[in-house]
Amino acid sequence: MKDVQGYEKPLPHPTGLSKPFWDALRQHKVLMQYCPQCLKFIFYPRRFCPGCLNEDLHWRQLSGKGRVHSYTIIRRPSVRGFESEAPYIFAVAELDEGPRVITNVIDCLPENIRVGQLVQAVFEDVTPDTTLLKFRPVGP
Repeated sequence: MKDVQGYEKPLPHPTGLSKPFWDALRQHKVLMQYCPQCLKFIFYPRRFCPGCLNEDLHWRQLSGKGRVHSYTIIRRPSVRGFESEAPYIFAVAELDEGPRVITNVIDCLPENIRVGQLVQAVFEDVTPDTTLLKFRPVGP
């Protein structure tokens, strides 16, 4: 089923809590919650810090740099809209600042992906209102 803008894959549904994250992506920035008590970034957005239960969380910009923590190669997508992209890399990227995000690694042949590989955030503007966070390898 096509979205109003013609995008055929599932789209996120931001909540009041996650809106700053999605708004920042539209500006091609990575923004996540930060706990000034634990001195750690938090992802996914929550009402309180999972480490110390502090409710006074702040939104801060991250570098967008990180490493591949784990990955799998999707050869037979189970979700409509992804068939033409297979095979593709479904990964967990660990950002330099600490949090891990589920993502896709693009501009990389599946046989070349490695755990520990350096990656950089890229922003895919899929509709006028939605930008997705993906990563691409840094260097050779």
